[in-house]
Amino acid sequence: MDMKTAFLNGFVEEEIFMDQPKGFTAVGEEQKVYRLQRSIYGLKQAFRSWNTRFDEVIRGYDFIKNYYDPCIYKKISGSSIAYLVLYVDDILLIGNDVKMLGDIKTWFSMKDMGEASYILDIKIYRDKSRRMLGLTQCSYIEKVLKRFKIKHSKRGLLPMRHGVKLSKKQSPKTDEELKRMSNIPYASAV
Repeated sequence: MDMKTAFLNGFVEEEIFMDQPKGFTAVGEEQKVYRLQRSIYGLKQAFRSWNTRFDEVIRGYDFIKNYYDPCIYKKISGSSIAYLVLYVDDILLIGNDVKMLGDIKTWFSMKDMGEASYILDIKIYRDKSRRMLGLTQCSYIEKVLKRFKIKHSKRGLLPMRHGVKLSKKQSPKTDEELKRMSNIPYASAV
């Protein structure tokens, strides 16, 4: 989904004034300025005000923000589940209830881009017969290999023992530990 004019949905908290735009100048009142009530493109606060507004609306519909990645929201209602992933003004909707996903599309003015095959350079693959959904970053890996001129190098195993099981217990346990880990960009650390 692509949000149409996303940054115009946010409200401004401060008093912000601007000159009258060319073509919209009131005759006889050329020296007057406008006081903004909503965010506009080009405003330093535009992204934050949009994100705040989006968060308020989505949480108002009982979506829960992911603790570890605040761009991801989840809603469970009976047997229906929906995930919503926000990146600036693009939204990836994932769920098992077509009606719930359709309702989400009415909250803001959105353009349905169809079934997603890529998001943020991550390929999405599906096998509906096996009820599987997967993600791969092959194109990102190819770009990194090309950038460092090692595209034709020999493949190797992951830098961990085979069979290692990762669990939530291994996640950061304190806010300090979470903050420290958030400052280590994974792609650069590997």
